Amino acid sequence: MIKTDSQPPRAGVSCMFDRIAKRYDLLNHILSLGQDIFWRKKVGTFLPGRSGQYLLDLATGTGDQLLYLMKSSDKIEKAVGIDLAAEMLTVGREKIRKQQLDNCIILEEGDVENIEYRDNTFDTVTIAFGIRNVTDVKQSISEMYRVLKPEGRVIILEFSIPENRFMRRIYLFYFRYLLPQIGSLISGDEYAYRYLNKTVETFPYGDKFCNLLTLAGFKKVSMYPQTFGIVTIYHGDKPRQM
Repeated sequence: MIKTDSQPPRAGVSCMFDRIAKRYDLLNHILSLGQDIFWRKKVGTFLPGRSGQYLLDLATGTGDQLLYLMKSSDKIEKAVGIDLAAEMLTVGREKIRKQQLDNCIILEEGDVENIEYRDNTFDTVTIAFGIRNVTDVKQSISEMYRVLKPEGRVIILEFSIPENRFMRRIYLFYFRYLLPQIGSLISGDEYAYRYLNKTVETFPYGDKFCNLLTLAGFKKVSMYPQTFGIVTIYHGDKPRQM
C-alpha cells in the first residue's frame, strides 16, 4: 500500500459531501472520464442469482449505484440507501422521483458504522466509493455482515492502486495534481478533492481488504480489479447458519 504523509480525518466528512452535492455526479463523470458509469453497472453482474431481493446500499450519496442496479437487474424487488450527507440524499431523492422508482427505493439518513436495521434483514449489501471514508473500517464491515441474511452477499466497489508501475505513476500523478485542480475548479471546494486522493492512497486495498472481509466472517471472498486496477470490486458471502 502506498501511503501519503498522514491519514486524512474521516470525522465530519458528510459535511464536505453536502457542500459538493449538486455537482457531485457531474464531477464523477468528468473526473473518471465516464468510467464510473461502467464500474457501477459492473457491480450488478455480481448480484446473487435469486430474485425478489431486498438490497441495502451504504454511503449511497445521490443514489447512483442504486439506480444503476435497479435499471440493469430484475433481481431486486426493493432497496434502501443510507447516507449521513442530507444534501446528497436530497439530490438522490429527486433523481429517483424523476425515474419513477420511488415506489421501490427509499433513501434515509444513516451511519455505515451503526446500521439501524435488525440482524439478517437484507439479501445484498452494496457500497460504492464509500468504505474508505468511514472512521472504522472493521466496524463497518461487521455491520454489513450483521444485517445480511445467511447466504447474503456484500459487494464493494472502491478505488485501488494499479499494480503496473507505468499505470501507477500516471494514476498517482493524476490523483495528486490534476484531479484536485479540476475538482476545485468545478465544485468550488478544493479540500474535497485533495481529501479524495489521500483517502485512496491510505486505504487497504487488494489482498489486505479481502483479509478484512474474511476476518469479519465472509466466505468465498474475491476481488476483481477493473480498468488496470484503478478500482476493484470485492464480494463475499455470509455463510448459511447451521
